Amino acid sequence: MPHNILVADDDPHIREIICFALEKAGMKTVAVADGAAALQAIERRAPDLVVLDIGMPEMDGLEVCRRLRHTSDVPVLFLSARDEEIDRILGLEMGGDDYVTKPFSPRELVARVNVILRRARPTKAEQADDRQLSHGRLALLPASHAASFDGRPLVLTSIEFAILKGFLARPAHVLGRDMVMANAYAGNIHVADRTVDSHIRNIRAKLAAAGCTDAIETVHGVGFRLGRCGA
Repeated sequence: MPHNILVADDDPHIREIICFALEKAGMKTVAVADGAAALQAIERRAPDLVVLDIGMPEMDGLEVCRRLRHTSDVPVLFLSARDEEIDRILGLEMGGDDYVTKPFSPRELVARVNVILRRARPTKAEQADDRQLSHGRLALLPASHAASFDGRPLVLTSIEFAILKGFLARPAHVLGRDMVMANAYAGNIHVADRTVDSHIRNIRAKLAAAGCTDAIETVHGVGFRLGRCGA
């Protein structure tokens, strides 16, 4: 079945470009021009992913995502006309899965959408493999896309889950930024260092809120490694 994608952007030209590119890739799209219409469309029919412009009038994309996260874990890909770190951090902290800056390549946007969709839906092989990955008091169940710390559920985006899974697969290794992102993105997608750092910061914050203050350690000049995770 084709994936259903909701596209929310106040610029009709951008909506047309995105919908054309996604439909050419075999997906179905619904397009809306503002945040309120996006929430209404999601309430009528939950999409598989939302492409959400941050800079919409009246209700911006960050507020849409904030409200959406009260009731749904649908993946969100943010769009923004500003390549500022604070926007990226806010978007990820609100529960966004990824962030694309305008102007963008439609091909890259489709590739990022596909990555998020693959991460959000485990493959048949992953579903058949119900082994738990654990380190300290941190546990992941890849088949059900579930994560917990000390028995308390963690709410992670698909990209955050993939990053943590990469760390748990090599708990004693130091992973450079390239390796961290290779665990979460396709090899042909470039991800800025600031985006990597934003994902790591967000994972740390979520685990700290659950009581884990040593989830991911920074190895200066090299990368990151899994901490003791409460062990």
